[in-house]
Amino acid sequence: QRARSQFAQAVADLAARPQSIDTLRSAGVVCLLRPLLLDVVPSIRQTTALALGRLADYDVELAEAVVKAGILPQLICSLPEENRYYKKTAAFVLRAIAKHSPQLAQAIVQCGALEMLVICLEDFDPGVKEAASWTFGYIARHNPELSQAVVDAGAVPLLVLCIQEPEIALKRIAASTLSDISKHSPELAQTVVDAGAIAHLAQMILNPDAKLKRQVLSALSQIAKHSVDLAELVVEAEIFPVVLTCLKDSDDYVKKNVATLIREIAKHTPELSQFIVNSGGVAAMVDCIGSCRGTVRLPGIMTLGYMVAHSEDLSMAVIVSKGIPPLCACLIEEHEDHIKAAAAWALGQIGRHTAEHARHVAVANVLPTLLDIFVDTHSSEDLKAKATLKNILQKCTYLPALEPLLHEAPPSILKHIIGQFSKVLPHDSKARRLFVTTGGLKKVQEIEAEPGSLLQEYINTINNCYPEEIVR
Repeated sequence: QRARSQFAQAVADLAARPQSIDTLRSAGVVCLLRPLLLDVVPSIRQTTALALGRLADYDVELAEAVVKAGILPQLICSLPEENRYYKKTAAFVLRAIAKHSPQLAQAIVQCGALEMLVICLEDFDPGVKEAASWTFGYIARHNPELSQAVVDAGAVPLLVLCIQEPEIALKRIAASTLSDISKHSPELAQTVVDAGAIAHLAQMILNPDAKLKRQVLSALSQIAKHSVDLAELVVEAEIFPVVLTCLKDSDDYVKKNVATLIREIAKHTPELSQFIVNSGGVAAMVDCIGSCRGTVRLPGIMTLGYMVAHSEDLSMAVIVSKGIPPLCACLIEEHEDHIKAAAAWALGQIGRHTAEHARHVAVANVLPTLLDIFVDTHSSEDLKAKATLKNILQKCTYLPALEPLLHEAPPSILKHIIGQFSKVLPHDSKARRLFVTTGGLKKVQEIEAEPGSLLQEYINTINNCYPEEIVR
């Protein structure tokens, strides 16, 4: 008995050290441990399970070896009768295997482990519940089918009970698992909603524990993202304006997750966006974008983009809340192309509504920055597509902002700029005078347009505004 105990303990200790793993692997240690899982001594069974968990956790190859050795049925066969230490360790083994791939997670489902894990969720010991919740999360996160298997096993109502327990660690893991289940489809999210999760999650938004807040906000956003109905159910839990305080949280992940939640609600309908505006959401989001850096900004930028895309009024609400300057700052300060692209897209959505909207964007002096990004050879294709200025230029009649672009814009953009001048100049004598004195008219004469093209038409319209000798 002592020899068996020492052997299991020695392997468990070695398995915790990465440098020992290859030696253990070549010694065929998984098969040597297998019989000890059925040992008569509980402490030996538990130490053996710990060793197997550490091995399986290390890489996918060892996890597969544990499955192939037929260890899973042995591991769970007597789980309900075992003590809490063994239950926690057994859940660790299952989690260590499940994390690597959908195929390995499926192997755990097939061996009947979910039913045993559900029994662990009902255990009186919070540590056992936590270990089981965690394992369910690792299984559910892979794909809708595995997530459905977790639902079918009856885990969701028990997970909703777990988020109501007093232990913070258990609340965190259970909220995270509900998030993993909800993310795949509206049907799975609905299952979580039907179990009464939203009300309990909403109550924890102001919990002082940052890690718990992250998981709670993530779970709510995974529910809200799927449909208008689900988003409305989240809003009806009276999360506004309470949730906006999280935009000022000291934890970056809390900020990011709350911005993501608001984005997932705002994207669905103008009414939901308007509700966020009425709650003071735009000003709070603008402050958040202004005070953050990097990927934390991204969901906030996207939120403003979705809002302003819905309607002229919502776009004006963002302008009034001084949303344009921080979006411009993102174009200059950020290095990641996808963040710049999101900011360029949001600015384009603001500017595309009316001449007044476009003027606000143009006055912020953002057009030269967008043009620089567009002509920069290092910009990604997606960034160039978002920074074309086309949306803004189609409405922009604010000529002082357009004129500097005449000298730098490539032909694809020049056409839109000249088009705007040909609209405004015939009706505005002051603009016509300025256009000559600033050298704009001279620049137009230098442009080589194909005869009969739209660009040539625009140029002719501009030239016709002036006496022939000035044009010459």
